[in-house]
Amino acid sequence: MTLKLGDIAPDFTQDTTEGPIHFHDWVDGKWVVLFSHPKDFTPVCTTELGAVARLKPEFDKRGVKVIGLSVDPADNHARWAADIAETQGVAPNFPLIADTDLLVSKLYGMLPADAAGTSDGRTAAANATVRNVFIIAPDKTIKLILVYPMTTGRNFDEILRVIDSMQLTAAHKVATPADWKPGEDVIIVTSVDNEAAKTLFPGGWDEQKPYLRVVRQPA
Repeated sequence: MTLKLGDIAPDFTQDTTEGPIHFHDWVDGKWVVLFSHPKDFTPVCTTELGAVARLKPEFDKRGVKVIGLSVDPADNHARWAADIAETQGVAPNFPLIADTDLLVSKLYGMLPADAAGTSDGRTAAANATVRNVFIIAPDKTIKLILVYPMTTGRNFDEILRVIDSMQLTAAHKVATPADWKPGEDVIIVTSVDNEAAKTLFPGGWDEQKPYLRVVRQPA
């Protein structure tokens, strides 16, 4: 299936390194980052899982749950975790889905719905499209989809920046400009008219154009 921003994230029940989960129950009204891997014991993914483990306190601070996925069994994931700890200095401290029957990869449009078989015998190259990041809001709608090639490690500081932006929008009806970083000025969303903006932003704003109203980032 082809997922779009605003779609409800597909539900599933699948085994993980922390036991079976029913995804919609696991979300539990939180923001979620789901990021996928085509195969265990792949080099770039090894560095990414270590990076996310190191950043786990930052995700926790934002109330964000992190879950990985790889197209291999959970016992493989456990052996891979030892390699990650050895080479990256930290083991995964979040669940990693064992998508052995390709269920989640197909539900989330990362593999064709008619992909045959299971993870057994499949190579990383065959699963090259299982390299997505999904950010899912507390209402279970998909807010971001990124797809990376196998040879390019993901920038999880950027994922945190996007989460900061989305959470600001949800709380304060502002958008963030190009290259924005937390603490910098933001933009009043166009759905808020000037009368409403006077109440929401009593300190005023810089109206560069009627549709471009810059304001200090709300606390």
